[in-house]
Amino acid sequence: MVTLFLVSLIVIFYTYIGYGLVLYILLKILRWIRGHKAPVAETFTPSLTLIVAAYNEAYCIEEKILNTLRLRYPEDKIRFIFITDGSTDATPEIISRYPQIELMHKEGRTGKIVAVHRAMQEVSSEAVVFTDANTMINEDALLNISRHYNDAKVGAVAGEKRVQIDASADATAGEGFYWKYESVLKKWDSELYSVVGAAGELFSIRSALYEPVLPDTILDDFMISMNIAMKGYRIIYEPDAYATETSSANTGEELKRKIRIAAGGVQSMLRLKRLLWIFSQPVLSFEYISHRLLRWVVTPYLMLLALLLNTVLFARQTAGNYITWLLLAQLLFYSASALGWLFEKRRIKIKLFFIPYYFCLMNYAVIAGMIRFVFMEQTVLWEKAKRK
Repeated sequence: MVTLFLVSLIVIFYTYIGYGLVLYILLKILRWIRGHKAPVAETFTPSLTLIVAAYNEAYCIEEKILNTLRLRYPEDKIRFIFITDGSTDATPEIISRYPQIELMHKEGRTGKIVAVHRAMQEVSSEAVVFTDANTMINEDALLNISRHYNDAKVGAVAGEKRVQIDASADATAGEGFYWKYESVLKKWDSELYSVVGAAGELFSIRSALYEPVLPDTILDDFMISMNIAMKGYRIIYEPDAYATETSSANTGEELKRKIRIAAGGVQSMLRLKRLLWIFSQPVLSFEYISHRLLRWVVTPYLMLLALLLNTVLFARQTAGNYITWLLLAQLLFYSASALGWLFEKRRIKIKLFFIPYYFCLMNYAVIAGMIRFVFMEQTVLWEKAKRK
């Protein structure tokens, strides 16, 4: 029992802290061995198509259009497609006012991935950029993304997601902290070999490598990019191409989003079984297992197991004093999380407690997402989380 308890703690530590330390050490060694890497091309501008899939986004679509039209890129090499299948509000009408934007629309909602497949059939450019309707991207994003395609080994480029946290932030402040930490890990993943998947807020692929995913795919952006990685191409992380959005309206909205992602993570794991065979693509498998699989299907359950085993070992007094100290540390952490929950309910803004609360919320979402996936309660048609 002691061994199982200690192994659980080690895996938990590795998942959230240890993997980052391992990456840091590996990169230090690699930089010493190979010296300075060849610089990325300053400019390389292949033909691009920017695709935005928008469903009932009338509240933000004009801001997105204006943001899109401000992007710096050679005018003769860029094309904008906004697809609004199934929208019942004024989204298609607003887009139609801008002749620079190609509007694709048909009645009936069939899900984002079906809409993206339909748009991809109209693409003839060398590369495609996908971005969400409710995120704004920086003016040089397309230039910073496209330059990586000068390297034939690059099959996709992931942009950075930035979450705006206002001064009066509630427990959703943990979301911003989480994405800052994720950005560091993605940067190191990319330098070691490849980012493990891309987020839909902003990512790009070589058009020729696009492979339609199954229509029931929950995390379509992740699967589209991982299919390219499994073909032997790298996914590069480009922090100077970033998409900015506001934080979730509240933790209930953030939980809804996280549960959907968790359900999609379980589905993705089943469809990426080949990466569990580490001898096929060892570095990519190492990154995938460490950065994704452990978070999505292992560690949240080990957290529950570690607390249970620690309590039993303490009650039996069968181990040394370290068992007492570890139990105390766990209880303090979960108490801080509970205080974060209580403070949010009472609108008391003490950010110190929001991070452990968000961490526990995130791991609860993994368990809830697993249950939702097993009982087939998560579909590709989902309700967007409300943003501030």
